[in-house]
Amino acid sequence: MRLRNFLIVTDDIERSRQFYHDLFGLNRLVDNDGNMILTEGLVLQDRSIWERFTGREVKFENNAAELYFEESDIESFAKKLEELYPDTVYVNRLMTHTWGQKVIRFYDPDGNLIEVGTPI
Repeated sequence: MRLRNFLIVTDDIERSRQFYHDLFGLNRLVDNDGNMILTEGLVLQDRSIWERFTGREVKFENNAAELYFEESDIESFAKKLEELYPDTVYVNRLMTHTWGQKVIRFYDPDGNLIEVGTPI
């Protein structure tokens, strides 16, 4: 058995697709009317489908999960994020941990938590 995908819920699939393409270079592989698979295994699902399937309300910015990306040139990434998405809500701007890894944490447009760090 292996993990194939990671699904996140969105209020606006096209906005999320553009966000993940602009910042991380992820491209659309499959678009099934409310379910979109991007490269690297990220799946976007429309909020209404998720709520209908689970019978529960989506609570964005719940801080219960995080998407983690690695980037060697994290300073350039942080600059690109600020230029392309100036209204980004940050958990922390670019910082350096005591062990030397640089990280930035922020929310995507739907409140899904993202961390970008330098390789360790």
